[in-house]
Amino acid sequence: MDDDLGAPVRVPVTVGRVVSIVPSLTESLAATRPGLLVGATDWCTHPGDLDVVRVGGTKNPDLEGIRRLAPDLVVANEEENRPEDLRALREAGLNVWVTRVRTVPEAFTSLRRMLAAACGPEVPGWLLDAEKSWSAVVPAPEQRVIVPVWRRPWMVVGRDTFTGDVLARLGRFNVFADHAERYPKIQLDELRSVPADLVVLPDEPYAFTRDDGPEAFVPVPSALVSGRHLTWYGPSLTQAPEILRRQLG
Repeated sequence: MDDDLGAPVRVPVTVGRVVSIVPSLTESLAATRPGLLVGATDWCTHPGDLDVVRVGGTKNPDLEGIRRLAPDLVVANEEENRPEDLRALREAGLNVWVTRVRTVPEAFTSLRRMLAAACGPEVPGWLLDAEKSWSAVVPAPEQRVIVPVWRRPWMVVGRDTFTGDVLARLGRFNVFADHAERYPKIQLDELRSVPADLVVLPDEPYAFTRDDGPEAFVPVPSALVSGRHLTWYGPSLTQAPEILRRQLG
């Protein structure tokens, strides 16, 4: 089988042990086939009762720890994980499945393929529910939004991102959607000078709060939103339209 990047992956006939180094894929696998996961990153916070070996972070995974777990499959993502780490895992003889997700439809296609490789051909109910939730979305009147994902330095969502597509489907147009970079660093003075109706502040990867973030953009209003529902592709997609629409106000 080929993963989302077209790389051949020797998926065993029976997959019984999986390590996930992407939080949303961890949640997806746990919701589909409990007991399959044997390892996940420190950032894999869902489900809350996940009891597996922790293997470091998405950008600094414990490669030797993953190898010792002897997984049948390692699932990763081309944006969240570093190519050199994925290469090292392959060189250690592990089967690595890499996802690529830039839009909501791509998320559904990628999840179906990854879950089929790891869990078998049956499509889980939560994925069908998520597809139904997004097919029913009616965009709100368009707003121009800025979406910071970090500060010190300030970084925002740029072109060709899953986050930008999620917001666009809810009627929010990312003002940096045409930027040359996907996550550009922008000086605060420039951010303040860009005409925008709303600043969208997720609680991850940077944990923006009521007292940390909105003050930088006054008088433009800010909306604090769930980073999991804005940036994760997995079971959270089922409730994401309703939750984000409410949080965006």
